[in-house]
Amino acid sequence: MQYRTFGRLDWRPSALGFGAMRLPTIGGDPAQIDEPAATQMIHYAIEQGVNYVDTAYPYHRGTSESFLGRVLKHGYRERVRLATKMPCWLIKEREDFDRYLDEQLARLQTDKVDFYLLHGLNSTRWSAMRDLGVLDWAEKAIATGCIGHLGFSFHDTYETFQEIVDAYDGWALCQIQYNYLDEAYQAGTRGAKYAADKGLGAVVMEPLRGGLLAGNTGQRQGQGLPPTIQALWDSADVRRSPAEWAFQWLWHQPSISFVLSGMSTLAQVEENIVSADRSRPGLLTDEELALIGKVRDQYRALSPIPCTDCKYCQPCPNNVAIPRIFDLHNQAMMFNAPGHARNAYMQWVPEAERGDRCLECGECEPKCPQGIAIIEWLEKADRYLTAG
Repeated sequence: MQYRTFGRLDWRPSALGFGAMRLPTIGGDPAQIDEPAATQMIHYAIEQGVNYVDTAYPYHRGTSESFLGRVLKHGYRERVRLATKMPCWLIKEREDFDRYLDEQLARLQTDKVDFYLLHGLNSTRWSAMRDLGVLDWAEKAIATGCIGHLGFSFHDTYETFQEIVDAYDGWALCQIQYNYLDEAYQAGTRGAKYAADKGLGAVVMEPLRGGLLAGNTGQRQGQGLPPTIQALWDSADVRRSPAEWAFQWLWHQPSISFVLSGMSTLAQVEENIVSADRSRPGLLTDEELALIGKVRDQYRALSPIPCTDCKYCQPCPNNVAIPRIFDLHNQAMMFNAPGHARNAYMQWVPEAERGDRCLECGECEPKCPQGIAIIEWLEKADRYLTAG
């Protein structure tokens, strides 16, 4: 296992971290973790040198923390740094800080969590947590030993990311969605470097976009990749799986502390550990980086709607989630994954915000810098995403 630097902390994390949010389940029920299989995966990872395990209050519908409390017994807890996250959306008053942390420590069967992250910060959640005094509370929790270090996970604009980083000198880490396709999305490359320069550990989540960059969800060797993408990978002098190309692009960057992977099978754990052992900052050649750039460009060329998520079309008078709908439609085309996009549409886009709620008022189209025929594309996207 390769080990990397971690901001200002005197600790070397494994290049690969274990994210406990996509563990194997029974009967497709996220709350029913297949404990024998998941236990084997986590124990194997730790025995191979993985030294960071990440979970959160809602993972596996609230069962991930309790499962880890059981699986990290018998000496495994002492071999890893354990991270979980405050469910910021559930915090309504200052007393909730202690209430949720106490519950999480009990679930995890530990008296201390090494890293405690404010979960899913965006501008709204950050303002709410800040105004409730979360930083002062965290300082006291660190002083009493309940928390080792404070961090945050993030989903918003780069400007909001920079504001949060600059708001507190005590941040130990940030967790950002980052991969070769999302280099300019949310915090992106700029954010990873900014955090590292400020002394934070920069931790990557969604290195494979939920598995899509490896092929269709659940496929690791690219069987589900669009043919033009697979042809580009096949042209490389060095043969790597699509998953490893994505991981190595991240590990190539010295600003990245380590990469989290939410693994679902022992085979994925084994594959990722082998890839991590091959990793080095600066590993990729200029030719290999150029190839990844060609893959990125080809994915974008497969997106039929030229939406840049600028949100100039928002707010919609009828609350239609225009950029989100266009993103899901594009994902279906880019990754040859209609089922993934349709499930996300039905699960994460409320009925009141779907494309069929468009009143065709036309207010959005003059605002679009890309000149997208928004009304026409909303009808097409909604019809496609609700098919089957």
